[in-house]
Amino acid sequence: MNENQLSGIVFRDALKVHRNLGPGLLESSYEECLFYELNKSGLLIERQKPLPLVYEDVKLEIGYRVDLLIEKKLIIELKSVDALNDIHFAQLLTYLKLSNCRLGLLINFNVTLIKNGIKRIANNL
Repeated sequence: MNENQLSGIVFRDALKVHRNLGPGLLESSYEECLFYELNKSGLLIERQKPLPLVYEDVKLEIGYRVDLLIEKKLIIELKSVDALNDIHFAQLLTYLKLSNCRLGLLINFNVTLIKNGIKRIANNL
């Protein structure tokens, strides 16, 4: 399955979670529920996946964690904030570069309509 197909599954499941929970909860609540929904699809999903930083051939374990990594291809970064800002986009773009993934979804569950809270970020390796 390619990144676009995977992102469609994530969108569908994020919509389901948002319909059931609505906005206003902690990020961890949405992460748990989305992980549960995605697990039912049979995909390889890694949660809170450590992401090392490699600097001059030195691998540094400095605490970066990807919320959800789908099939080692798609990064999902979850938020529950009033508004997404530039630092959220920069964070996801950095994760894409460090992981060599091509696509990420930044999902803010603290919105009235979830489609307004999902942003696609592409890394043009």
